[in-house]
Amino acid sequence: VQTCALPILVGLFIFISFIGFSTIKKSEQRFIWVGMSKETAHQLGTPISSLLGWVQILRERSYKRPESIKVIDEMDLDVNRLGKVAERFSQIGSTADLKDQDIHLILEKVKNYIQRRLPQMKKTVALEENFSDVPLIPLNSDLIEWVFENLMKNSVDAINHDNGLIKIETGHSDHKKYKIYVDIIDNGRGISSKKKSDVFRPGYSTKKRGWGLGLNLAKRIVEEYHHGKLIVKESQTGVGTTMR
Repeated sequence: VQTCALPILVGLFIFISFIGFSTIKKSEQRFIWVGMSKETAHQLGTPISSLLGWVQILRERSYKRPESIKVIDEMDLDVNRLGKVAERFSQIGSTADLKDQDIHLILEKVKNYIQRRLPQMKKTVALEENFSDVPLIPLNSDLIEWVFENLMKNSVDAINHDNGLIKIETGHSDHKKYKIYVDIIDNGRGISSKKKSDVFRPGYSTKKRGWGLGLNLAKRIVEEYHHGKLIVKESQTGVGTTMR
């Protein structure tokens, strides 16, 4: 009996050690994420405040020159955009402030933002909505906007032809744990079956620029802050991808 018990005890010890190590590793990763986010928000804060001041000075000096006002308005939008990015980073690691909201209003806002950026990205992409009648759900609008922006930008980047299409669909979830689903569907280059498990890994990217952190951060926001799930629902090389 003692001989049989020894391997069991050793196996149990190894299992407990593995669980402990995994927990510590995840805790360290989370600490690094939170630290990077807070420091980024802090570093952005001072120059953004300064830029807002300079924009105001320019506006006061150029109130009689319509051509200058137009440029200043665009600068103002960009600086406020930076402020929003800093605010998002500052919320990482804090308790998420979730309020019941209409997911469609947030999706519409993000869609319009992406639509305005398409000419700069030199892409020909149609954005379509297919919204169902879904209930209000508890959300942090700043953080969940960040998720949808990331997903839609990835879809735009994946489209390398002139007949690009991104569909944004919502509906009632058939999973008991979740109330609704949101699908971002594109007809881009797709993800190979070998790479599907890698897309959420920190550092993974098929782009020349970027750190490969976007999808990992998006997954954290959806799952840790909103208690949902972010997955590659389906993808086929040369056909497209559906993120749910």
